[in-house]
Amino acid sequence: MKLIFEKSAPGRALSLLPPCDVELVALPEELVRETAPALPEMSETDISRHYTELNKNVHGVNCGFYPLGSCTMKYNPRIDEEMAALPGFTQVHPLAPAYATEGCREVLETASKYLCEIFGMDACTFQPAAGAHGEFTGILLIKQYHDARGEGAKRTKIIVPDSAHGTNPATANMCGYQVVNIPSAPNGCVDLEALKAVLGEDTAGLMLTNPNTVGIFDENILEITRLVHEAGGLCYYDGANLNAVMGVVRPGDMGFDCIHSNLHKTFATPHGGGGPGAGAVGCKAHLMPYLPKSAMMGGEGIQVRSFAGNFLVVVKALTYIMTLGQEGIPEAAKNAVLNANYLMRKIQGTFEPAFDRTCMHEFVLDLSGFKKETGVSALDVAKSLIDYGMHPPTMYFPLIVHEALMLEPTETESRETLDWAADVFRQLYELAHKDPEFMHNAPHNAQIGRPDEVRAARTPILRYQKAEA
Repeated sequence: MKLIFEKSAPGRALSLLPPCDVELVALPEELVRETAPALPEMSETDISRHYTELNKNVHGVNCGFYPLGSCTMKYNPRIDEEMAALPGFTQVHPLAPAYATEGCREVLETASKYLCEIFGMDACTFQPAAGAHGEFTGILLIKQYHDARGEGAKRTKIIVPDSAHGTNPATANMCGYQVVNIPSAPNGCVDLEALKAVLGEDTAGLMLTNPNTVGIFDENILEITRLVHEAGGLCYYDGANLNAVMGVVRPGDMGFDCIHSNLHKTFATPHGGGGPGAGAVGCKAHLMPYLPKSAMMGGEGIQVRSFAGNFLVVVKALTYIMTLGQEGIPEAAKNAVLNANYLMRKIQGTFEPAFDRTCMHEFVLDLSGFKKETGVSALDVAKSLIDYGMHPPTMYFPLIVHEALMLEPTETESRETLDWAADVFRQLYELAHKDPEFMHNAPHNAQIGRPDEVRAARTPILRYQKAEA
C-alpha cells in the first residue's frame, strides 16, 4: 500500500474555500515559513479511499480477538462515547467561570466518589494524563509525605519486584529514588525473605501490582504491606490489573496507601493511538494534603497537568461505572478471571502455563521447552496467530519467564471465541512439529510480513522523505 505522500499529484485539491469575510491579519515576518509545508495534494475521493483502505488493514477489538496481556484490549461500550460527545462537555472552556462548569465538576466529584469506593481510598485526583503519569504522581505523594516528616533525606529506596511493569522502576528513578529489585519466589509471587532482607530505615516504599504481572493474586499481600509499613515505608498499588479484582477486593483494604488506575484498562476508555488517557490517583487520608489540585475543583497549589486533566476520558469511565453499577462491576471482574482460566485450561496440554495454578485475568505461557523441541519460538507463534485473524499476545514479558506469551482474553469475549482461540493454538502446536520453517516466516497473509525488528528499533524511519526530482 502506498503512503498518502506517494499518491499525491501536484495541483490536485479538494475544493475551493469561500472568500474570507473577516479582516485578514498577517503573521509577523519572523513567524512566517520560508517554504510551504510539503503536504499531499489529493482529491476528496482519493483521500476517502486512502483512509478506508487503511481502516481495512487495522486490527482492533471490532475486527477480531485481541488477547494482549496486561493491556486489557476489550470492547468499549458505545454509550461511553456518546456521553463524552455531549456538547455540554465538549464545548466547555477550561478557563470558564465556576458557574459555567458545575456539570463538569459534578462529573469529577461523582467519579472520585465511586473510584474511592472501588479503590478503598479517601481521595482521588484525575490530573495525571495516563497510567505512567499516575505512577509518577503516586510516588511523588510518598516523597512529599516523607519530606514533611523530616525523613526524606534518609528514605532513599523504592522496592520493585522483578516481575513489575517496566514503568515502575523508571518512575521511581525519575522521582529521585534508588530502585531495589527483589526476585520472585518459585510460585511467581513476592519472595518474602528477599523482601525482608532489603527493608530498612532507608525504605521509602514498595511498588506492587496485585494481581501481579503473571496473573497471580499474591496470597501474602497483607503480610507484604505490613512488613513495609513496619519499616516506615508506604505501599503504592500499580492499578494496571485492577480489572481482575474491582468490586471484589479493594487495594486500600490490602494495605496500600495510594494507587493509580489506568482508566483505559479497567474502566473501558479507549486504549492506544497515543492518547488521550487518564491515570486516576487515589490515596489514603494521610496523603491527601499532597494531592495535586485543579482550579476547576476549587483547589490551589501544585499541579501535574494543566487544568483538570483529560476530562472527557473521565466522562467515559464514569459512564461505564454507572452503567455496570454495584452488581455489574464485580461481575465484570469475575468474568475476566473466568475467561482467563477457561482459555488457559483449553490450551494446556499443548502449550503449558508458566505457573500451573488458578490465574486471575491473564496468564503466561512458557514456550521454552516447546522451542527446544521444535525450534519454533514464542515470536514465531505470535506472528503465526496473525494469519488466523488473531492479534498476537504480549511477547517475552514478564522477563522472569523465558519464551513468554501473556494472554488476557478479557470479560467481553464469548465462550465460542475462546474455544476458537484454543483451537488455533492447538493447530499451531501441530504445525510447529510438521513444518517449523513455515512458522519461522509467518505471517504470510498480513499487509506487512516479518520485519527486521533489530533494524527497525535501531534505525527507524520516522518520517517520509520526498525523493529528489
